[in-house]
Amino acid sequence: MKGFDARWKDFPDYIIGITKEIWEERKIATLHHYYSGDIIVRSPGSIVVGNEDVIGATMATLAEFPDRTLLGEDVIWSGTPEDGMLSSHRILSTATHAGNGVYGQATGKTLRYRIIADCHAVNNQINDEWLIRDQGAIVRQMGWDPKDYALDLIEREGGPENCVKPFTPDMDRPGPYTGHGNDNEWGGKYADLLTRMMGADMAAIENHYDRACQLAYPGGVNGCSWGDADRFWMSLRASLPSADFKIEHQIGRDDPMMPPRAALRWSLTGTHDGWGMFGKPTGAEVHVMGAAHAEFGPWGLRREYVLFDETAVWKQIALKTG
Repeated sequence: MKGFDARWKDFPDYIIGITKEIWEERKIATLHHYYSGDIIVRSPGSIVVGNEDVIGATMATLAEFPDRTLLGEDVIWSGTPEDGMLSSHRILSTATHAGNGVYGQATGKTLRYRIIADCHAVNNQINDEWLIRDQGAIVRQMGWDPKDYALDLIEREGGPENCVKPFTPDMDRPGPYTGHGNDNEWGGKYADLLTRMMGADMAAIENHYDRACQLAYPGGVNGCSWGDADRFWMSLRASLPSADFKIEHQIGRDDPMMPPRAALRWSLTGTHDGWGMFGKPTGAEVHVMGAAHAEFGPWGLRREYVLFDETAVWKQIALKTG
């Protein structure tokens, strides 16, 4: 771990450790040290530049969810300490909605949801990030429908002209990380599988998923076996049948005491021109920023975790259709 503090035994230890320090130990000021001053943080709902804004957003989240925990389920990574490393950190978060904030008046609801954060780090500091929270799961547990939440958020942020605009590729800013992951076979297998399904080859599910696979999808949805995988991926692609599917980043890993696994960041960019999970076709141009982790076993893909922000998609549809 050249260039990193000696107390971190490896890169996953660094990523999980600083996350706990910042959020649970309340050492928010360490973001001045762990995040570069000009860091770019992209999420489906917005793009933020600079660690001052990240610190402000962190404090606002903790004011709304003071008991929030971030449980690191896995860190799938690539790169070297000398050239920089990219972590795809899957988190299971718990929190109580105890304060007023972006999600409205405090409800007292206890939440559980996942996050995948892709972070580039070099010399003990993160300088580029892609962050996806399961907003659909969050708002549903508070009693909202994701579409209704998106419409309400637009109004609370000042209306269509003044609200925060969801992330789209045309607003992206170049950051220091220009890599695309590694060439490990498991990343390649998973990338090929998603590409086939997005190309309408849904038979790939029975051919490559374990029949007893365990599945975690946006909205806090848990499933199992081929039928649930088919329903999710079919419904997503059916909503955006002509959209361009792209693998943005790809990592595969073989690690001791772990199954072979993969982390992908992917996107769908195009027209909402089909019936599927986003209802009646609207013709709106949308961008879906997605992330997925997979674990493989002797009978194929045995665990899959997929995230994107449903509320950001609904917000784009609303802003572009009125």
